[in-house]
This record gives sequence, structure tokens and C-alpha cells, in this order.
Amino acid sequence: MVSSGSRPVIGISTYVETASWGVWQTPAALLPRSYVDAVVAAGGVPVLLPSVGSDVAALSAVDALVIAGGADVDPVRYGQEAHEKTVSRPERDGFEFTLTRAALDRGLPLLGVCRGMQVLNVALGGTLTQHLPEVVGHADHQPAPAVYGHNRITLADGSGVAGILGAEAKGQCYHHQAVASLGEGLRAVGWAADGTVEAVEVPGSPFVLGVQWHPEQDVEDVRLFAALVEATRS
Repeated sequence: MVSSGSRPVIGISTYVETASWGVWQTPAALLPRSYVDAVVAAGGVPVLLPSVGSDVAALSAVDALVIAGGADVDPVRYGQEAHEKTVSRPERDGFEFTLTRAALDRGLPLLGVCRGMQVLNVALGGTLTQHLPEVVGHADHQPAPAVYGHNRITLADGSGVAGILGAEAKGQCYHHQAVASLGEGLRAVGWAADGTVEAVEVPGSPFVLGVQWHPEQDVEDVRLFAALVEATRS
């Protein structure tokens, strides 16, 4: 753990996608800058962890971990065939599942964001609903391509996340999948109005939290990232 007064190093998993910049269009390990800005604003030092291969030795150099959002988890990992709307990145899954399990084994503070919450759930043996509109009857969680939905999330009294955010949170959501059955040791601690699980945590852990919304999108509120940074000091 970091010593008092120093800035903890926060590892953030990355996307691996074909991207364009300048005159280039090429495969890249990348991350929306909002994650980096949120970690810096919370007092941490962000370090990007490219989602390639299965070597997670870099985990020894960080004090906490953020599993970022992105494409769907490959449903083969929870024993299902892919829905026609499911778009997965098996290479990224391989890295992030190994990374998540290693972080849990080492007791590192961990924050899963959107896909990251789903990775945490499946890594612990849970399952996912592959296309949420078929269950809840609307597309409010992902209204349109590149358009965030706005959810009001009720948080469980006495939960760790309620201790950070209060009884309710406003979240910008962009997901068409959701938790179906909970992974071992996880507790659901946040729900949208339609009953969709929007937050999970491991009770009694120093800091293992997954949120289905995108807290990095609100530059005025970095409380979840600040709590992650603070957890490295305990």
C-alpha cells in the first residue's frame, strides 16, 4: 500500500480497437480521457493497462484497479450462446478476467465501470442478461448509438456505495446488458427504477465495487474515484 501523503497509482484497463487519428487508422490500446481525468481529480496517478495477452505482472506496480467500460463479455464465459445483439472482444476478456481475479486474490481495491461491473460479476460465477430491452421493455439504458441514458439509482441503506454517494445516485448509462444472476460473494446494492441491478459490491471487503453507469462522465463528481484512491491508504 502507498504511504501517507503520496499519490497512489491506479491501473485502468484499456480498450483494444481500431482507431483513427491524424493520418493513421490502426489497431490501438486506448481509453476515453474521462477515466484519466477522473483519477487525477481524485488524487491518483493513472496508469493504462493494455488489454492484450494474459500477463498481469503490471498489477504489482499499482495500488488499485479500474476495469473500464467497453464491449460485451463473451457469453461463453457464463455458458450461453451469443445473442444477435452481443458484440464481444474475447482477447480483452482473457486479459481482464485474469486481471480481475488476480486483483481480488491480492486484496487490491477495485472499481468496475459498466462492462467492468459485468466482468466482476461473471468472474465470480454470475451470469448476464444479453439484451436488456427484451426484459424491461424499453431502451432507456442505451437510447441510441453514442447517446447516454440518464438513470436515477436507488442505493441500499448501509452499503458501501451509499456511504459514498448517499441514498440515491444519478448515473449516465450506456448498456444493453445487465446482471442476471449474481456472482459468488457479490451483493446487489443499487437498482434502476425498472429493477435493473446498477451496483454490486463485496460486503466486508476494503473496496470491491461495480457500477453499471459511467461515473467518469461527470467531471464535477469524482466521489467514487476518490473513495477508490482513499481505499489504498487503509
